[in-house]
Amino acid sequence: MRKKWKKAVSGFRAVGASMLTALFVTLARSSTVYATTKIEKSKLAEGTQKLITDVTTWLMVLAPVVAGLLIIYFCIRRSAADEMDQKKWNSRIVTAIVSCIGAVIGSATLGIIVGYYK
Repeated sequence: MRKKWKKAVSGFRAVGASMLTALFVTLARSSTVYATTKIEKSKLAEGTQKLITDVTTWLMVLAPVVAGLLIIYFCIRRSAADEMDQKKWNSRIVTAIVSCIGAVIGSATLGIIVGYYK
């Protein structure tokens, strides 16, 4: 009885594996569907493009300003701290600088991508 059960389970596994392979091949070979002109000229698409453009513009302005204010605050706190706390404030200053650079690069990249679709 146990051998029959193992044989049935292995048969189901083989059938399942072949069905998954067939599904993968079908999905991999399917054709790409492109959007029609109705979608690209809709208010939703145009509004989304304008929203992303505005957000990236504001992020390019706000990220350095906020990072600068944080760095000033962290430097003031670092000057009043002892040696152990100065290490923490130094790491916070570095984190603020790296975050500002990341925000500006991300915003610029998103702006380039959106500009490509105009």
